[in-house]
Amino acid sequence: MTTSGVIFDIQRFSIHDGPGIRTTVFLKGCSLHCFWCHNPEGINPKPQIQFYPTHCIACGECVAICPHGAHKLFDGRHVYDRAICETCGQCVERCDAEGLQLVGRTATVEEVLEEVLRDRTFYETSGGGVTLSGGDPVMQPEFSRALLAACKAAGLHTAVETCAHTTWDVLAGFVPVTDLFMVDLKQMDTERHRFATGAGNERILDNLGRLAATGAPLICRVPVVPGVNDTPEDIGAIAAFVATLAQRNTAPVQLELLPFHRLAADKYRSLGLEYRAAALNAPPQAQMSGLWAAAQAAGAPCRLPST
Repeated sequence: MTTSGVIFDIQRFSIHDGPGIRTTVFLKGCSLHCFWCHNPEGINPKPQIQFYPTHCIACGECVAICPHGAHKLFDGRHVYDRAICETCGQCVERCDAEGLQLVGRTATVEEVLEEVLRDRTFYETSGGGVTLSGGDPVMQPEFSRALLAACKAAGLHTAVETCAHTTWDVLAGFVPVTDLFMVDLKQMDTERHRFATGAGNERILDNLGRLAATGAPLICRVPVVPGVNDTPEDIGAIAAFVATLAQRNTAPVQLELLPFHRLAADKYRSLGLEYRAAALNAPPQAQMSGLWAAAQAAGAPCRLPST
């Protein structure tokens, strides 16, 4: 029986989602709702339509084709009513200006694997492979594990980017088919974590401890977000926890700090979502250097940024 899942992008020649040159497969669905999320199109598990008014030429093709009346023209201005849209995608097919774009499609393991294998030569020469990201791959465990198993069978290095906010039995199923786990770690205080992401961090911390016990190679990735975790105290607490994981793991454990950016603002607008991080600025380099120093002082094995 063919296993299928909902993906929203396949990014080739990726160099930031694991070692070497990689192909990153982005899956729909996430159990957290981080207010700064850089991939908001990955949160909802279902396909969505993105609307970019600046691309629209008010041709009226979407108005004519939509069976639900979700698109209208008023004085030459396109109005899209998401409340009555059924995401059938007919309007997207008619939109030559790409003002309407469908984000999310169903794909089989075989279809994704075929695309991933196109760059096998680059993986072999660079030590790369395939990475599942999102959203969060653990939200589609059957599809994700089947795809990872197929990639492993084809001789590819496999990596998973996850927030690890799931039950251990689900995450444990990924261990045999995953060569590297990259787990987001945002806050050690559970209430502050809940305020920023919509959920506490108990499951995440427990799963990280369990992952370390399996000996799985692990990178803890911290998105440094103003007001969430951008102080030496915040990073020091996270780093101290990662240091304990490194002591328990027979495989490498590293900490990586990733500065917040506002590049996702257009995505939020295209999805009709409020961008609650609009007033935040990327942490300056001097601040990031101080946070790296705090992480190292806490004893964490740091994965320092390339220069």
